[in-house]
Amino acid sequence: PFPVMNMSRSITFVTGNIKKLEEVRQILGTSFPYKVINEKIDLPEYQGEPDDVSIAKCKSAAEIVKGPVVVEDTCLCFNALGGLPGPYIKWFLDKLKPKGLHQMLEGFEDKSAYALCTFAYHSGNKDDSVQLFRGKTDGKIVIPRGPTDFGWDPCFQPDGFEDTYAEMEKETKNSISHRGKALREMRDYFVGLK
Repeated sequence: PFPVMNMSRSITFVTGNIKKLEEVRQILGTSFPYKVINEKIDLPEYQGEPDDVSIAKCKSAAEIVKGPVVVEDTCLCFNALGGLPGPYIKWFLDKLKPKGLHQMLEGFEDKSAYALCTFAYHSGNKDDSVQLFRGKTDGKIVIPRGPTDFGWDPCFQPDGFEDTYAEMEKETKNSISHRGKALREMRDYFVGLK
C-alpha cells in the first residue's frame, strides 16, 4: 500500500531549519537508502489531532514538491493541561520561550509531559497513502537549562535523565528522543523495502 520511491534516490524533507535537517541526517545514518534533501515550504497550518495534521501537511507538501516528501510534526504535551500545547507548541514557544513554557505549569503539581514526533511520508503519487512513523518520549517540564538555540529542548527533561535535551550530547539525545525514535522507525521501514 505504500510504494517505494522512484529511483531518483532522494527524498525531500520539508524544513527550513538547518539544525533539524542535520539532526535528521545524523539519526538516519548511512543505512538510509535515500539522500535527504530539504526544501522550505510554507504549508497551511492545520488544526486537529496529530495524525490528521501530519497527513494533511504531507499531502499538501507532496502536491507542491511533485515527488517523495517527508514532513515532521512535533507535539509537546503537558499532562496537567490535558495534552496541550500539543501540536500548537510552535506558537506557544514563539510567544513564551522555554521559560514561559515552564511557567505555564506553576499552578500545577504535575510537571509531567511527553514529546511526540510524527514523520509523514508520501511517495508523490496522488493515489498513494501517507505513511506515518511515530516516536514518543516521556519526561517533565523544568526550569530551562542549557543552550537555547533549539526550540524547547532547554525545558524538557526526559524520564531517567538528569539533563534536559539541551544539556545532552547529541548522540545521547538522538538515542532517546521522540524524533530519534520516529526516524529509526522510518529508516527501518525503508531499509526493509530495499
